[in-house]
Amino acid sequence: MMLGTLFLLTVYVTAQDHDHDRGRDHDRGKDKHEYVPKHGPARDRDDHHDDRRGGDRDFRDHEGHPNAPHVDRDARRDRWVGHERDRDDDRRYHVDHPWEHGRFRDVGRRHVWVLAGGRPDRFWFNGNNFAVAEYDRRYCNDWYWDRDRVVIYDDADHAGWYLAFNARLGTYVHVTFLGR
Repeated sequence: MMLGTLFLLTVYVTAQDHDHDRGRDHDRGKDKHEYVPKHGPARDRDDHHDDRRGGDRDFRDHEGHPNAPHVDRDARRDRWVGHERDRDDDRRYHVDHPWEHGRFRDVGRRHVWVLAGGRPDRFWFNGNNFAVAEYDRRYCNDWYWDRDRVVIYDDADHAGWYLAFNARLGTYVHVTFLGR
């Protein structure tokens, strides 16, 4: 009888731990060099037009900053370099059916997620699946898809898109939620 009870207890406890990455999903502060912005970019209401588009655009706003969309944390406030709207971005990031797989609600700096696998066309953490926008895939070639820590922010300018911020690199890409 005791052996049977022990067996059932073991099966129950094992079944409860179906998400082996659960302990790492909201794990913050391990790397003192990581930075997480307080908030995502504000909605861009300007009607300006950036002449540096596509492959010709240079995102290096200061020496030592990456040539990829990034957050300038040297400023007094977080500045999302590369998120200024232009007409090409509006066309590239248009989605006919925004959030067709549902909305991802765990956004913002309180939710630091550890990537659990995948690649740009499909990656995941904690059972949530995302894909990087085709136009942004060149900016995440140095991401570690099995261990980098990311924060998902709402993209106020492009319906159906989120911004995945890589805390190790300080860069971000547009991503879409593919569901659980």
